[in-house]
Formats: sequence, structure tokens, C-alpha cells
Amino acid sequence: MKLKHLAIAGRRIAMLITLVGASLAQASPAQLIDVYRDPNCGCCSKWIAYLRDNGFTVNDHVEENMSAVKAKLGVPEKLMSCHTGVVNGKFVEGHVPVQQIAELERRADLMGVAAPGMPMGSPGMEAAGHTSAYQVIGLKKTGEQEVVADYPAQ
Repeated sequence: MKLKHLAIAGRRIAMLITLVGASLAQASPAQLIDVYRDPNCGCCSKWIAYLRDNGFTVNDHVEENMSAVKAKLGVPEKLMSCHTGVVNGKFVEGHVPVQQIAELERRADLMGVAAPGMPMGSPGMEAAGHTSAYQVIGLKKTGEQEVVADYPAQ
């Protein structure tokens, strides 16, 4: 009788291990992003917290010369913001939402995305009851720019 119960318990444990293993295999690994920021900017830390809250692993780099970082990555002056992220060699300039970072990853034609300036209400720039209209711009490898997301004022 004990042997029968042990066999049933053993099968249940084996099934549980199989289910847990399958779940872990399906879970996607955290997306890695390097973020370069000026040591004196508070909103950059808020954007980093937003990324972490959305499953990103963030390598935080404090830089004295952000202009050099942006130039190296090919960020056009008109698209610049306060901080610059890098995902698989592509730039993420400013307060870009995670949805557009995911789109950047899917699009081989883009070398980066940007939320130019510091739009109020964008991730890391939240203000109680105020959201400015802003766009997320994609920079194609050809140099052409396109709007990849349009966020209305609220």
C-alpha cells in the first residue's frame, strides 16, 4: 500500500517539475539596456526605474560628456534628449516608452528611436494630471525619420 502511494506521489512530483520547467523555458529573459546619463539629471533615474518596472535589466552609466556618447551613436541633434539608452547597438534617446523600444528591436531598418526634448507625461516625466503631446521618432539607417508613435496631450 505504501509503495502505491509513493509511486503516485512520485508521478505528481515529476509532473510538477515538468510544468515548472516548461513555464521557465517560456518566460522571456529580461531585456538588457545600457543607459548613459548626466550625473545631475533626476528624470533619467525615473526613466531607469520605469524600465526596470517593465522587466528591463539596466546597466546605468554616469557620463560627464553626453555629447560624445550621442555623437558616437549617431543621434541627430534635433532628436536629442537628456539620456541615451542602447539596446543591441541601437539608440533609445530620451523618455521613450517600452512599446517603442520593443518596436525598435523588431525593425531592422531603424538605427534608433527618440522622444526628443523632455515631454511632460512621458515615462520618467510624469506630472500630476498633465501630459504634453509628443511623438516618438524612428531614425532609419537611410537617415530618414518617421513617426513611430504619437501620444496626444491629456
